[in-house]
Amino acid sequence: MVSRIYVEKKPGFDVEAQQLLAELANVVPEGLAPDARLRIVNRYDVEGLSDELFERCVPVVFSEPQVDATYRELPARQGEKDVRVFAVEALPGQFDQRADSAAECVQLISQGERPTVRCAKVYVIEGGCTDEALAAIKHYVINPVEAREASLEERATLRQSYPEPADVEVLDGFLELDKEQLQAMIDRLGLAMDLADITFCQEYFAGEGRVPTITEIRMIDTYWSDHCRHTTFGTVLEHLQFDDKVVAAAFDRYLEMRARLGRDDRPVTLMDMGTIGAKYLKSTGQLTGLDESEEINACTVKVTVDVDGEDQDWLFLFKNETHNHPTEIEPFGGAATCIGGAIRDPLSGRSYVYQAMRVTGAADPTVPVSQTMAGKLPQRKLVTTAAAGYSSYGNQIGLATGQVSELYHPGYVAKRMEIGAVVGATPASHVRRECPAPGDKIVLLGGRTGRDGIGGATGSSKAHNVESLEKDGAEVQKGNPPIERKLQRLFRREDACRLIKRCNDFGAGGVSVAIGELADGLDIDLDLVPKKYEGLDGTELAISESQERMAVALAPEDVDEFMRYAREENLEATVVATVTEEPRLRMSWRGRTIVDVSREFLASNGAPKATSVRVEKPSEYERTWAGETLGEKMRSLVTDLNVASNKGLSERFDSTIGAATVLMPFGGRTQLTPAQAMVAKLPVDGETTTCSGMAWGFNPYLMSANPYTGAYLSVVESVSRMVATGFAHEDLYLTFQEYFERLRDVPSRWGKPTAALLGALMAQVDLGIGSIGGKDSMSGSFEDLDVPPTLVSFATGLGKVGRVVSPEFKGAGHRVAVLVPDYAEDALTPEPSALLATYALVESLVEKNAVLAASTMGYGGVAEAVFKMCVGNRLGIEVAPAFGADALFCPSYGSFLLELSDDADAPEAPAGVTVSLFGTTTDAYELVAGDERLDLAELQEAWEGALESVFPYRAQGERVEAVSFDVTSAGSSRPTPAVHVARPRVIIPVFPGTNCEYDTAHAFERAGAKADVFVVNNLTPEAVAESTHELARRIRESQIIMIPGGFSGGDEPEGSAKFITAFFRAPEVTEAVRDLLQTRDGLMLGICNGFQALVKLGLVPYGDIRETDDTCPTLTFNTIGRHQSRLVRTRVASNLSPWLSKCEVGDVHNIAISHGEGRFVASDELLAQMIAAGQVATQYVGEDGVPGMSLDVNPNGSVLAIEGITSPDGRVLGKMGHTERSGAGLYKNVPGNAYQPLIEGGVGYFTA
Repeated sequence: MVSRIYVEKKPGFDVEAQQLLAELANVVPEGLAPDARLRIVNRYDVEGLSDELFERCVPVVFSEPQVDATYRELPARQGEKDVRVFAVEALPGQFDQRADSAAECVQLISQGERPTVRCAKVYVIEGGCTDEALAAIKHYVINPVEAREASLEERATLRQSYPEPADVEVLDGFLELDKEQLQAMIDRLGLAMDLADITFCQEYFAGEGRVPTITEIRMIDTYWSDHCRHTTFGTVLEHLQFDDKVVAAAFDRYLEMRARLGRDDRPVTLMDMGTIGAKYLKSTGQLTGLDESEEINACTVKVTVDVDGEDQDWLFLFKNETHNHPTEIEPFGGAATCIGGAIRDPLSGRSYVYQAMRVTGAADPTVPVSQTMAGKLPQRKLVTTAAAGYSSYGNQIGLATGQVSELYHPGYVAKRMEIGAVVGATPASHVRRECPAPGDKIVLLGGRTGRDGIGGATGSSKAHNVESLEKDGAEVQKGNPPIERKLQRLFRREDACRLIKRCNDFGAGGVSVAIGELADGLDIDLDLVPKKYEGLDGTELAISESQERMAVALAPEDVDEFMRYAREENLEATVVATVTEEPRLRMSWRGRTIVDVSREFLASNGAPKATSVRVEKPSEYERTWAGETLGEKMRSLVTDLNVASNKGLSERFDSTIGAATVLMPFGGRTQLTPAQAMVAKLPVDGETTTCSGMAWGFNPYLMSANPYTGAYLSVVESVSRMVATGFAHEDLYLTFQEYFERLRDVPSRWGKPTAALLGALMAQVDLGIGSIGGKDSMSGSFEDLDVPPTLVSFATGLGKVGRVVSPEFKGAGHRVAVLVPDYAEDALTPEPSALLATYALVESLVEKNAVLAASTMGYGGVAEAVFKMCVGNRLGIEVAPAFGADALFCPSYGSFLLELSDDADAPEAPAGVTVSLFGTTTDAYELVAGDERLDLAELQEAWEGALESVFPYRAQGERVEAVSFDVTSAGSSRPTPAVHVARPRVIIPVFPGTNCEYDTAHAFERAGAKADVFVVNNLTPEAVAESTHELARRIRESQIIMIPGGFSGGDEPEGSAKFITAFFRAPEVTEAVRDLLQTRDGLMLGICNGFQALVKLGLVPYGDIRETDDTCPTLTFNTIGRHQSRLVRTRVASNLSPWLSKCEVGDVHNIAISHGEGRFVASDELLAQMIAAGQVATQYVGEDGVPGMSLDVNPNGSVLAIEGITSPDGRVLGKMGHTERSGAGLYKNVPGNAYQPLIEGGVGYFTA
């Protein structure tokens, strides 16, 4: 029997519906009445539950009585006057996190089998809506790549009948096909290989004396795709013609390097140009520290990290990844799995990935949706949905995103650019690298296999056309970040990692590539591959790119031990293959061999390819800003989309998880000055002063005009940003992202990446910094449109926290120096020796603590740099008379602006470098240059508003009452424990989706407690029951329960923390909690997701686990309708709680927040009771210390600006802000006190 429930947000909480209605004003210019109302109703169909259990689950899983209305029947009827209704559901086979989480939550309550759940979203339009308008609305909300219109009818069953798949097709007659027939086969099957490749296959199988199976052809097509084997980059370049003498000279220099390295016999290819720089610098002794192995993971270097004062050997890993094609056709899933894939590369190197950077390219998202090209998603929908996808995945997995930059260029309408770059690290002792031996076992770890992602590798290697949006849906993977989080936990364990001989992540090509690359000889049993559902055939099992999977090679005797560790981390693990002596890749399905090919043939990468190249003469680069006066030009500059504030985009990405963020994405007391680079401390178990940095460089307009110079300056910009942030250029490494149009057989098109790679090569050799990794994407075309030539340079390396510098001006009356290297004839490119001398000068000044703020110039020249340096602390600048207004707008790559300390000597200029006084900082918020005096407040408003229609982040609000409750003044007393202990024990449960357990455990250990981290297992009903019993046992042995932050079950369905609350409502756990609080005087703390759980359990404000109803308070979606991440100021409003015993009422702290559902709502009556009882613990306040409702003060719209509350006796505290994300050297670019001694107060309650 199928049970159905409809759930709708009550008025005032229907943020999603109101936001979509506002968007529809742009989508549907006519046909929708101005007063039309939009309702969004979530529909749940559930099979496998009794009526009684279903009714129990309605108010605790499928809805929240405080904010949701529930209906047994659809609350609107199609056909009623002025009512339009349609429903949308995920395509069959697509992962639906809402349905999956609902099923898991129900299982936690029932402790039985997991039910089947299907979800749909019902849209109800009330008011005038024409057929044309309805069609436009459906077109906007239904992306056929991932979803379809759903029936409104009742369902008799949710069981899907999966027809028995047919045997894998054997391609009889393949050996007799002529060229025309082979080409027809390529077209019919949609293969990425060309005629030469398939002819090569024909010759191979003729030699084998048999015909291939369709699985073999599909698998070979994946193996040889441009995505997997970089066939474009491996094409031999013949007959090179240069119309540009600068590029010709660079090519001659490249040939000299080949000769020095003894590579004259190697073919000239783009790959050789892209990789020879590192080989050359290694040969000269300039590139050191590489960790080289046969494993295919991320870029890896050997480093030294100080841990608790002791130097240790570590590995530092970094990787950049693109998902351009998938994000173009399905922006949420494509962007989500972009960062998921980027994480898995260094993760497969057994490192912990701790910080990410996102760099994207789009066309103008502010243009009306009506101007969208046929076959394309609107740019506005692309940029917002992709941001939602990437941030959703990164936020859930617990990865700090240190920098988010979106570049706008009309060429990216051809195909979006979506790059994720990540850094990871691990103790060297964790990593064992051995060649798998015959008899070794291959274990598939993590997620199950479905149809999602089939053809992704080949799809991303094909050109994009009008039909792509409709037919390529299976190519886009669906992410399940809680599973990847479990993989992260497992791979952070030394005991598990030391068993792994070799590891590969499941990216492009699925089983065939991920397992196929682990050893030369393999026997894979596809019948053992865990499936999401039945009905998959052998080909699908072989090439599906389902996410969150790893393949590890283990010695047979280590398999059982490894499987035990996997189970401890709530992960599925299955032996699926054996390493063989013979170098052949074999796969069997249903007992029959369906793949049997030699390693030599697979590794050939297909038929050799060659092409001609012509590098055309570049055009002149000129970037001008409209206007006659300085004021007019500055306004044009700050409203340029590539200069304008993107704070509304960036703040949906968690930037502080890991408690290691050294620089916030935006600095100053206003948190407005963008950082030049992302910086984080390494993820050590203890304390460290070692940090990593990463910066990018790229200008699409410059590269469009001159790919050679543009690529050279991409490198210069990335390195200069790192130097401006306090890192030494000699300690840096590079990795590149190349993204070009479909090259076809046109020599001039091949000339663009040729020129770009030669430019980047010259920059590497000139600066002595090598590129040791990269990613190419060579299909940036749509019909006749092409992306701009793109080479993004990422510079990264390690430094010390104490040296890190940020760009916002720190105070008034300070000298600002400008350092300018000599430039080449083009006035764009710094002379190499002069640039290196400039770097050395900046580094020496930083070392002497002479630099308070530093910035290097990029797209907008000095004008952009100085404006952004001003906004963070609302300081002005008076420019020295020597600088005319025009000089502010000149391209100045490699130049620096430095705010000098009062006691710093004037820098002495080395040869080739000009050092001048640029100006002086002022208290007056003005830019004074020549005879013009510009109001920076007006420019700031224009700068903040340019992208605000797409990425809003500001809203005004009233001030509210500042609550004050002092225990002593009120004549009250704090509770005290009956028994003191020297080291209280804190139990920290980890649920699927929890991601703050490391930060939390570290904070408690630092405060003197013993942290007990317990991973809840829900793989089977028996595991759920065991975890329930074990958690209750551990609670009975503890003094404190701490529920950390995260996204329990992805915070689906219908509200946060359902997973946690379902588990704590198990009778044995409930009784253990009551015993702790009511009998043993224990404490309980919940932060973020943990606070949400405490509220929904009733523990705050009531002090006990109880049933909740519509009169109870809750935490719901932020009024802005999206995730919010930044530092906020909170004020201690009450010191009733032992947790706040070390704070004074009125204390203000800078606290990291990161949540989508932090809006506290409660009735006026309950609020009055809480205020009187001292239960309002903390409030959000502005810079003046006053609570308020404006978004810059109150990030979620909480009533009375409440950030935290307590139980009546204060022993249970819940708060949204991440107090645990504190430590030495964090958030250096935001002034204020970031240390709140809350955890110390809780620990001190037992030890005092």
